[in-house]
Amino acid sequence: MGNTPSCCVSPNASPKLGRRSEPAEPDFESEIYEAAAGDAVAVAPAPAAVEPADLDLGAGEGHHLQHISDREMPEDLALESNPSDHPRASTIFLSKSQTDVREKRKSNHLNHVSPGQLTKKYSSCSTIFLDDSTVSQPNLRTTIKCVTLAIYYHIKNRDANRSLDIFDERSHPLTREQVPEEYFKHDPEHKFIYRFVRTLFSAAQLTAECAIVTLVYLERLLTYAEIDICPTNWKRIVLGAILLASKVWDDQAVWNVDYCQILKDITVEDMNEMERHFLELLQFNINVPASVYAKYYFDLRSLADDNNLNFLFAPLSKERAQNLEAISRLCEDKYKDLCKAAMRRSFSADNFIGIRRSNAILS
Repeated sequence: MGNTPSCCVSPNASPKLGRRSEPAEPDFESEIYEAAAGDAVAVAPAPAAVEPADLDLGAGEGHHLQHISDREMPEDLALESNPSDHPRASTIFLSKSQTDVREKRKSNHLNHVSPGQLTKKYSSCSTIFLDDSTVSQPNLRTTIKCVTLAIYYHIKNRDANRSLDIFDERSHPLTREQVPEEYFKHDPEHKFIYRFVRTLFSAAQLTAECAIVTLVYLERLLTYAEIDICPTNWKRIVLGAILLASKVWDDQAVWNVDYCQILKDITVEDMNEMERHFLELLQFNINVPASVYAKYYFDLRSLADDNNLNFLFAPLSKERAQNLEAISRLCEDKYKDLCKAAMRRSFSADNFIGIRRSNAILS
């Protein structure tokens, strides 16, 4: 999981945090607590070996050769229920947000509420508007806002309050200060979740891609462990997902002891134990396919659009157009090279047409 150990007990900070020149953001733990308290995989068995003499290809109806895709179908069907593993499964956060989006639109329609001034910019024949966020290089600030909004909907529209002791903040507090009991009775607002995640990402110098992987691990944990994210456990679950995502995504990952410097009252032993439990609950499945990553990115954009969380649009300049054209040409050349390499290795029945063959010389 990277070039650095998963669990670190060294008192020294990691090299990554040593590169930081500006001071880290202040700790908002006490402010968050006070403000929140005031607001009321199974493998399919291999088919038995069949001798060539037992196959009667001329019989027709009596024999059927099973295609490999048919044999793998049960495994695919099992994965379709988990969006963090299957690219065709709908993300949980987007489905949980649709209820609020529909109610908001219905309320605005019944109350004749005007949408107000349109702030989103649209392209025209003369001007093309683009934002600075792409699937390969997402905008950090907007991505964190979208991810924390997804976490907010997870908490607000949860099915129950199922939890585990390792993630319960009452059993494993993140601060030595006395936390009001009212804090655990009310759902946190989006701004408090955003402030908590932004503080971690700013102090640990994490990237926007890490935020998307964090959300993937969070939903995978909720699905595998069959628990809910609620006011008593959301901080530790998010912290564990960020900890794991940073180690998987970044080769020079932040060590566990570094998070103890950001959240000053937590111990490295507690971080190590939480990381071990997180991995065990994920069944050590930390793989994030490119198709799943892209699905989460575009669903986060849909979530932002449904909640009027617009990306920063700017007119397409000549320099950026040239850069996009160069990147597109580079990707096209790589795709052609891959196709040529695949054609050299083998040919399928679909590629027989158009293949030139040398004339046979009879002597």
